[in-house]
Amino acid sequence: MKKYSFTLLVLIIFFNTSCNNHNNEVVVYTSVDQVFSEPILKDFEKETGIKVKAVYDTEETKSTGVLNRLISEKNNTQCDLFWSGDPIRSNVLKNKDILMAYEPELAKDIKSVYKDPQGYWIGFSARARVLIYNKTLLAEKDVPKSIFDLTNQKYNSKVTIANPLFGTTTFHIAALFSIFGDSISKAFLTDLKTNNIIIATSNGDVKKRVMQGEAYCGITDTDDAFEAMKEDNNIGIVFLDQDKIGSLIIPNTVSLLKNSPNTENAKILMDYLLSKNTEAKLAISCAQMPLHKGVETPDEVPSLDNIKAMNIDYKKTAQKLQEIQNYLKEWVEN
Repeated sequence: MKKYSFTLLVLIIFFNTSCNNHNNEVVVYTSVDQVFSEPILKDFEKETGIKVKAVYDTEETKSTGVLNRLISEKNNTQCDLFWSGDPIRSNVLKNKDILMAYEPELAKDIKSVYKDPQGYWIGFSARARVLIYNKTLLAEKDVPKSIFDLTNQKYNSKVTIANPLFGTTTFHIAALFSIFGDSISKAFLTDLKTNNIIIATSNGDVKKRVMQGEAYCGITDTDDAFEAMKEDNNIGIVFLDQDKIGSLIIPNTVSLLKNSPNTENAKILMDYLLSKNTEAKLAISCAQMPLHKGVETPDEVPSLDNIKAMNIDYKKTAQKLQEIQNYLKEWVEN
């Protein structure tokens, strides 16, 4: 019943605003995997009649391609709505005065930590950074329990992470810098290099390397982790540092662009993405954890209530991400 009510509301808003839009369309840039984001956008098209023009990032340049495009288009805005796989890029755009504040009614029951205090971005459907491991290569007693365990000599040449210049790995590293400071964080990364960490091209490549036994374990996101567990019974998952700093929680975020050509249609899409119905779909398709209460999910999807989350300041982490880009580039290349 709630689904039909939402659809009716969307249709009413659409018919009331369509006369103010020259084109019955909305332009979306997204860093979320196309295999997961495209079906949601197609459903939106079917339910509202609003044509979606989507620009997707590639796996290897995740989160940086569309981000740089949005920055370059600041004075000639082509995009109406940015659907990001994490809050950090949204904060970068906010700091560059590219976003427009808007907090719809649906955002009010989402915890404040998962939305910008001024309404420049709103979070929904979250992933977490986790460790996956190959059970045929690592006994349960030998599985790392903390991210800092990965520097232990017994894991030399056996651990993989995605390239930290892109995607959620950049976010993860920036979060560590924002919590522990530059000295401890740089020492950690140096120790990883000394321990011959395997740098994969993407989170999906981390999943593949662990499944194929090229690495004993690796850091990735829960969507890739649960997909690996579905494909291979020998893959296990660990939420790291549950007795210490906790695991990094990564909500999707949605933002409106200033001076965009189809603002009203973008607001309709934003409401759609923030709905419980969309969170339920993402829980099924890619094991994402809803931020709304009362969303039905598959049994294997964990509740955020049962996970100790890393306590971070997304704004501070966004600033740190930009500060450490040159350092990370040197770390990868040397």
